[in-house]
This record gives sequence, structure tokens and C-alpha cells, in this order.
Amino acid sequence: MSAGTWVLIAIAVFLIAVAVYDVLQTKKAVLRNFPIIGHFRYLFEAVGPELRQYIVTSNDEERPFSRDQRRWVYASAKQQNNYFGFGTDNELEATSNYLLIKHATFPGPEPSSDPLHLIPCAKVWGAARGRKKAFRPDSIVGISAMSFGSLSSNAIEALNRGAKLSRVLHNTGEGGISPFHDKGGDLVYQLGTGYFGARTPEGRFDLAMLVDKVSRFHVRAIEIKLSQGAKPGRGGVLPGKKVTPLIAEIRGVPLGHDVISPSHHTAFSDADALLDFVESIADATGLPVGIKSAVGEIAFWQDLARLMDTTERGVDFIQIDGGEGGTGAAPLVFSDHVALPFKLGFSRVFPLFAERGLDDRVVFIGSGRLGFPEQTAFAMALGCDMVMVGREPMMAIGCIQAQRCHTGHCPTGVATHNRWLMRGLDPTDKAARLANYMVTLRKELMWLVHATGKAHPCELVLEDFEILQAGFRSDPPRKVFGYADGWAVPSAARVAEARAAIAPRH
Repeated sequence: MSAGTWVLIAIAVFLIAVAVYDVLQTKKAVLRNFPIIGHFRYLFEAVGPELRQYIVTSNDEERPFSRDQRRWVYASAKQQNNYFGFGTDNELEATSNYLLIKHATFPGPEPSSDPLHLIPCAKVWGAARGRKKAFRPDSIVGISAMSFGSLSSNAIEALNRGAKLSRVLHNTGEGGISPFHDKGGDLVYQLGTGYFGARTPEGRFDLAMLVDKVSRFHVRAIEIKLSQGAKPGRGGVLPGKKVTPLIAEIRGVPLGHDVISPSHHTAFSDADALLDFVESIADATGLPVGIKSAVGEIAFWQDLARLMDTTERGVDFIQIDGGEGGTGAAPLVFSDHVALPFKLGFSRVFPLFAERGLDDRVVFIGSGRLGFPEQTAFAMALGCDMVMVGREPMMAIGCIQAQRCHTGHCPTGVATHNRWLMRGLDPTDKAARLANYMVTLRKELMWLVHATGKAHPCELVLEDFEILQAGFRSDPPRKVFGYADGWAVPSAARVAEARAAIAPRH
């Protein structure tokens, strides 16, 4: 044989060896699902900063998450160097609505660190209303609602295993509890308009079925989903190609048909009936019960605050989801043009409770692109007690923002039920990465807290931030969001309670 033939044979053997290695390794889903050609993705990622000096886009232009944000999540999840060199590439003097943290001249000393960097919630869920199973979450950051069905079984398992490792709450999403949620992580059971997992054959809510479910799984609280930030007024959408036999069984829906949740609940139709519904579930289960909603018209929230102020009924927690929140499938017009973004939505709702003195009796939760230290910190200053994050954990377990969630062809096995693509996502390996991300988020959040001279994120106030505007201007956040003096400022008793809760962890 000629020398050229031997070269071709050598190349073929090498490529076969690479392909075999790619298929058998479990660290990188892209290589496992797309052997050989998947290496180009990592090559382009490695030389991206150099190439982008001449072509394509900058580090901060891509959406919904920029390259810088994705790089920080990936590096944090892999326990790699997540620092950035050569200073910020953001245009601080020419950018509007740029969030800035005002550090203290003499920051407080950092305590010795717990390896998990746990930050317990400053409030006890359900305590204000005397729920039998009230509890204090170990982490003020949790995993937001993402259903089995929207995500693959491997992805759900990785999230729940990672939730156990990092001791965060894991919201089931409205698709009900699957076997893949039962891996040791504490759950928040979400009840959407379809009541999946707790419904009659006709699609009505079944309280007895809910009680049975929460008694058999690690459910710590129940969340009633009124709407979702990315598609409020439409209900959840699960394309029929994702409705496998197991999903159909868990949800109680026909196999292979699109599952479109109703746009409204059948168990209640106003704030008064909602509170009756909440109290009936809390009485039957003993669990804290709350609501999740995007913010549009404000009349509902006014009614809810008034009824909680004048009656003995109330929700234990309120999660405000921003219009920038994620979803697996939604009409473009709803994703782009319906519901207020988180900061505006939350700042419309929180004052309604604060002015009635109810803010200390409710756990407030934020969601909608809050999975970065500065965004979590600002949410706390607005009045949040916790944040729930979704797409950032998805990236931690392998999502590359391909934006193919609605097609069933997610290349990394996160949002698909294609068996070949799913096998690329190893739940054990990705669980560790999810935990690494959560721990890093908490760690860097505490860096910011200590930089402002505080000891717990609940102590952050709007005066710790500035909002830069183009043209060498800045605005104080309390003025921007119309907060009166004293709103979103924790009491001395609450600060002492929060510090006492965090002290044993550090």
C-alpha cells in the first residue's frame, strides 16, 4: 500500500477511536450525542473571545443569557476558574439601567466558610399562619418550576439529586411528581390549572389525591400557579411529541396529544375563593401553601392584600415571576409582550402588602433571570426572602442555549425525550455540577453581602444599590421603584433571627 493509503487508515483509526471515546464518556453531553463533530463546538467556544474581536457579537449581546453569563455558570458548575480578566467590558458610562452595588468602606469580616455556603431563609415558611409543617429552608436560592415532560427524565433526576447535594428546594413544575423527582431532594409541589397528578378524569382538582401524593414524597410546600412569566394567560404547553406513556400516566392525559393547560383555574375564580382553596389544602396537608404569578393588572393583588388584612385567611408565600422568565414553549407575542418584568412586577405587588404591615407575614420569592449574585442581591433588597432559578440550573446541567426546547430535539438531552439525546446527560455527573453552581451562587452572593458590611442577604436594602444611567447620571432605587421609607427594611428582630440561623452554618 502507498504512503497515502496508510495515512488515510491512520486518520480513520484515529477518528474511530475519538468517536468511541466520545460516546462512552459521560462528562460532555454534546460529544456523547454528536461524536467527533461535537468537538467543533468546544473549539469555537475556546477561541470565541479572539474571533469576536473581529466578527459576530460581543460578550454581552446574546439573549436571553449573554456569553459572559453562560461562561460564569458553566465554569462555576465545573469548578473551573470563573474569574474574568482585564476589567469589565461593559460600557458603564453609556449604559442605561445598569445595576451597581455600593460597597462599604470598611466591610465586615467574613466568617469561616461552610463548604456548602448555606444561607438559610430569614423567615420560616408557614410560621406566620401556624402551619403544622412549617419549616425554614436551608437555602435562599432554589430550583424554579420545570416539569417532567418539558424536561427529560435524566434532567429532572439530575436536578433533584443536585438539590439534595446543595440542600435547595426543587419545584416540580405543574406536570406532577415523577419517579425522577424522588431522589432525595426536597420538593415544592406545583398545582397548575390542569391539576396534573391531583386531578379527576374530568380534569377537576382532587384533594384526596394531592394529600396522598404529598404523604409519599419529599414535599415541603405546595405552590398554586396562577400564571407563568413567559406566557401568562395561556397556561402551560407540552407538545404531543413529548407526551410519552409515562408522562401521560403521571399527568392523566391522552398519549401523544398536545397538553395545553387551561388559562384559568376551575377550583376558584377570584381572590376570595383562592384563599378558601389555600386554607383547605393547608388544613388537609399541614404544609405551607403559596401562589406563583406573573404581574399584569393590579386589582387581584389589591383584593388579596385587603382580604389577608381583614380575614383570618392568607397565603404563606408569594412568588412573583417576571415576564423575562423562561419556558419550554410559548407564542412569541406572549414571551415578548405580556407580563411585567420582574423588577417592575415585584415593585408593584410588594408595596400593597408592606403598606398594610403584611410583608413580615408572607415569604416573598422572586424569579425571572435572577440566578446571578448581583440579581439575587437586588431582589433581596426589593423585599424578596428567596429566589427560584430555572434556566441557570439548566445550563449547569448542560444546556447550551440552543433554544430548541419546543421541538423535542434539545442537543444536550435536557429538554427532550429522544432516547439518544437523553443518554448524553448523565444524571450523577450533572447533579454534582448543579450543586457546584448553587454553592458558587451562594458563595458569591455572600461576598456581595459582606462587601456592603452586612451578615445576611435579608439585610440588604435599596440604599446599597445605585442604578446608573447614560450621560453620567444615576438614580436611587427607592425613588425609581416608588418605595416609601421603611419598606423592604428588615426589623431588628428579623435581622437577629437571620443571623442566628446562619451562624451555625459558618
